[in-house]
Amino acid sequence: MSQELTKPKLKLAVYWGAACGGCCVSVLDTHEKLLDIVAAADLVFWPIAMDIKYKDVESMPDKSIDLTLFNGAVRNSENKHMAQVLRQKSKILVAYGSCAYMGGIPGLANFFSKNEIFKRAYEETESTVNPEKTVPITSVQVKEGTLEIPLMFNDVFPLNQVVEVDYYIPGCPPQSERLIEVFSVISAGTNLPPAGSVVGANDKTNCDECKRKKSDKKKVKRFYRPWEIQDDKETCFIEQGVICMGPATRGGCGVRCVEGNSPCRGCYGPPQGSSDPGAKMMAAIGTMIDSNDPDEIDEIIEAIVDPAGLFYRFSLPGSILGRKVL
Repeated sequence: MSQELTKPKLKLAVYWGAACGGCCVSVLDTHEKLLDIVAAADLVFWPIAMDIKYKDVESMPDKSIDLTLFNGAVRNSENKHMAQVLRQKSKILVAYGSCAYMGGIPGLANFFSKNEIFKRAYEETESTVNPEKTVPITSVQVKEGTLEIPLMFNDVFPLNQVVEVDYYIPGCPPQSERLIEVFSVISAGTNLPPAGSVVGANDKTNCDECKRKKSDKKKVKRFYRPWEIQDDKETCFIEQGVICMGPATRGGCGVRCVEGNSPCRGCYGPPQGSSDPGAKMMAAIGTMIDSNDPDEIDEIIEAIVDPAGLFYRFSLPGSILGRKVL
C-alpha cells in the first residue's frame, strides 16, 4: 500500500526588536488565513506568543529555520545579538515592517545623542523626580546576584546595517494581505524574487494609486497641518496645501491612509530608483511652491512644521542622512 508523501512544514520564526508591536499584530490580522500559515509552517520562535528562551534558539542547527520575520530596528545589544543569531539560524531573513526596513519611528532618535535622550528621559521630563540623576547602567550587583540589561546604542540601525537581509516587506505595519502573498511565494519555494528585493509592495508611488483628484500643475501658496484646513475629501492633499508623502512613497499599501482622509506619512519607503524618501519629497515640494520671490518662498517653507521629522518619519537611519551630525 503506497503512502502519499507530504511536503514538510516550514520552520517559522518571528522576532520583535525596537518596535511598537504592531508588526506582530499584523501577523495575527491575517485572521482565518493564519490557519493556512500554521498548516504550512511550525512556529519555532515567537517571544510574544510562545514560551521559548534565547538559549533554545542559539542551540538550533544553523539554517534550520526556513523563514524569519524580523520586525523592529536594532537599538541595543540584545537586538543586535538576536539579529546575528537569527541570521545564522535562518535560510531566509526578512526585514518585516518599516522599523526593520529603514529604522522606523524609533529611528527618529538619531536626531539626538544617547546622552541627550537619557537626560531628557531621566532628568527633565515633567513627571520625573530624580535628584541623584540616576540613569540606567548595564550591570549592577545586588544581594541576589548580578542584574544585567542590554546596552543602548548611540544610534538606531535598520536591520541591513547589522546583518545581511534577504527580503524587505515595508509598512507600519505591513498590510496582512501582502504578508500572505509573500509567505505563499516563499513556502512554495519557486519563482523567488532576487535577494535584496522589496516584496509585498509595487514599483509605483502612492500618488499613482491614489484616486483623489489631481491637476496637471500643483502650485502651493501656503502649507497647512491637517487640522488647520477642512479637507474636501476629494482633492489631492498637496494641492490643498497639506504635506502628503505620496510622491516619495512606494505603493502597495492600498492607499488606506488617504482613503481614510489622512495624508500619507511614508511608511512604505521610497519607490524603486530612489534611495532617500526625504530628499525625493523635498525635491517634489520645491517644484510646488507658487512663488519666485525669495522672501515669500522662505515664508512658505517656514510653515512646514518639523520638516526633518516629517520627511524622514520612518526612514532616517536608512537614509542618506543616517543621523544628525553631533
